[in-house]
Order: sequence, then structure tokens, then C-alpha cells
Amino acid sequence: MADTEQLAGPGRPDYRAARFLTSASKLSQCPPDAGWEVAFAGRSNAGKSSAINSLTGNSKLAKTSRTPGRTQLINFFELSASQRLVDLPGYGFAKVPLSVKRAWTRQVENYLAQRRSLRGLVLLMDVRHPLQPFDQQLLAWALEASMPVHILLTKADKLARGPAGNTLLKVRAQLQTWGELVSVQLFSALKHAGREELVAVLDAWLTDPGVLDEDLQE
Repeated sequence: MADTEQLAGPGRPDYRAARFLTSASKLSQCPPDAGWEVAFAGRSNAGKSSAINSLTGNSKLAKTSRTPGRTQLINFFELSASQRLVDLPGYGFAKVPLSVKRAWTRQVENYLAQRRSLRGLVLLMDVRHPLQPFDQQLLAWALEASMPVHILLTKADKLARGPAGNTLLKVRAQLQTWGELVSVQLFSALKHAGREELVAVLDAWLTDPGVLDEDLQE
């Protein structure tokens, strides 16, 4: 997690200027651990790549696949010289040996535990199947590390407004014991619904608060 004594960060990111930076199969291959970054994590079918593409307005930025779990690398996307989005391998991906799954789990854990520039975690869950065991395990780890987590209940377009809203309320109720480190919202990459709410969270994590204050005073 980011060291509070790092230099102050830049202003608001331009998400539509995002570009692919590099991929890493292990921590030693990641870009220099400087600046600020936010990681996206979730089950293989939670729609991480689609969410990143919706956020950035670039349908080809993060590769999507009809085969869940095809992306098994840590992918970095640059917003500025000191701001990045990180697409972590989807956990629970199928059709690979158990040894491979365990190796990738270790690499993701190493990244989350040791990456000093990591400012927060966006945890994606299918709104129809929230808080699965893997989700709860990752959430518990992040909170133990005092890392802020923002949950996206994805594919909200698959449910009518009433059931989707009810699911949001239930998840919020289940998360009350976790305190202010966790927030949750509905999100649809297909409809680009919830993008502004997500941007507000990312801005807070990736932006120097002093710069935001100056903007408000103008």
C-alpha cells in the first residue's frame, strides 16, 4: 500500500487518455513502484476488463474474452506519468491446472501485499452472485491491511431496477461491520451506468487532495 510520506500526487486523472503500459507475470516484472495506482480484482466472470473499458471509453483497451480467466497477467494501464490502473488476473479461472491457479494466487497476493504505490482496490462482483467465498477472502485481506475497497456490483443491466436496488441494500447491510473502508455501488459496463460514481472514488484515491481543494476554490 502507498506510503503516506510519498510525494504528493498530481491532479485529476484523464481516464480517456489511458494507454496500455505493460504486463507482468510476477512482482519483479511490474513497473517501478512509484506514483499512485488502483487495482481492479474479481472473479473471472465479473467483468473487470469490460468495466475498465467503460471507465476509459476505450472498448479495446483491456482485452475481454468469452472464455473466463483467459487473462492471467497483471496488466498496467497508464493515466499519467504517476497514475495507473491495474487489471489483476481473475481468480477462480477455469481450465488450468491447480498448480497454475496456486501460483497465480501467490503472485496476486504478493502484489497486493508489497506494492507500495497501491492506493485502493476495486473489487468487482456479478450483482446476481455477490460476496462469494473468494470475494469475502480478498475483502477480509484488504481490510486487515487497512486498504480501502470499492465494490462494483457489475452487470446491473441483467436485473430490473427493483431487484438490483434490493441487492445493493443487502450487500451494504452485510458490509456495515467493515466500516468506512468499504463502499459499494451498482455498475453496468454495457449501459455505462455508475461510471460517474466510480470516477469520484478513483479521483479521491489517485489525486492529491490539495489539488482538489484548489479546484473547488476557483
